[in-house]
Amino acid sequence: MTLDNYPDSLARGADRLLGLLKVRGPQTAANLAKALAISPEAARQQLARLAADGQVAQSARSTGVGRPSSVWNLTSIAQSRFPDAHAQLTVRLIEAVGSELGADALDRIVLAREREARESYSVELRGAADLGEKVARLAAIRTREGYMAEWRTKGEEFLLIENHCPICAAAAACQGFCRAELEVFQDTLGADVIVERTDHILAGARRCAYRIAAKVPEGGRDGLD
Repeated sequence: MTLDNYPDSLARGADRLLGLLKVRGPQTAANLAKALAISPEAARQQLARLAADGQVAQSARSTGVGRPSSVWNLTSIAQSRFPDAHAQLTVRLIEAVGSELGADALDRIVLAREREARESYSVELRGAADLGEKVARLAAIRTREGYMAEWRTKGEEFLLIENHCPICAAAAACQGFCRAELEVFQDTLGADVIVERTDHILAGARRCAYRIAAKVPEGGRDGLD
């Protein structure tokens, strides 16, 4: 039985559970129950149904003390439930442009998308009071675009996290999209800001993450030590 065939009440709960695993990564049944405000037994029942459908799987995670805990992970089947921006068609179009028109044409497409994003993001970040507000607005934009983004403070720095990549297939076929994305973030956040990608889905991470910090004037502390 697929999630689409679940009774409505179960499907809603299962979607929330899958969303938590997508955003937070591997979780114990107890943690999922607490986050969803349901009983541990209800969480285990939903996990069992999802496991039977191949949507989730269990694994052991060592905490360094005592017995390893059992955690639940999304499977590749579950990943397909999240937006993929028409991945197969996109990849075919990228391949066709490269083979028929050449690498230069593909570069121009990436640059055009980069220019459009830079202009759009700059408008939406205009007037932000400080770097924190800029990062918050950027996370909101990226969430709207399907990246399931969130942001956190880390001392005087910020962490922008993208829990999903709706253009992952396109980025895998043409990594210029990832390069352009990083440059857009840098340009729209400002020359006085350092943006560093710390996690990358295409490198095997479960998400993409960026460390963002204000540059320290020369002679001051290095902003990314």
